[in-house]
Amino acid sequence: MGSRLKQVVIPKEEAVFWLDKNGFWHNEEGKFEHRKIINHFHRCIRKDKHGYHLAQEHSTYREKVYFPYEDTALFVFDVIKDDDMTLVLNTKKRIKLKPRKLFIKEDSLYMDAGDDRIKFSEQALIRISAFMEYRNDALFMRVRGRRYRIREL
Repeated sequence: MGSRLKQVVIPKEEAVFWLDKNGFWHNEEGKFEHRKIINHFHRCIRKDKHGYHLAQEHSTYREKVYFPYEDTALFVFDVIKDDDMTLVLNTKKRIKLKPRKLFIKEDSLYMDAGDDRIKFSEQALIRISAFMEYRNDALFMRVRGRRYRIREL
């Protein structure tokens, strides 16, 4: 049934909401406040060859709304401190921390994940800070007994 639904596509120039550089949703009235709506928007983020969009299925159509974002559409919202350290993204997807893929740009921590750039939220930085150390003007991440230098752009 899903493949027979009409698809409605809204370009980002017509979207009435956007994602700021800290991972917060906004519209013309201000920052979103309702937790269920915020979580729903994050869970609906998808990416295709045209960019990031929110994807939803309604009873009679499938909707794609491409949305503007200030920095990136993907954020680390939580860190699970297990053997490998698991990152929980704003989309609720869980991925393994790859220390060699970390980098700092303009005082923010990111991780490269293929074609995606994932930014660490303030809360995630607090959770991961116990595994970071600053030595000789460089920042390092300690994972599984190894130290990885975090590059700066």
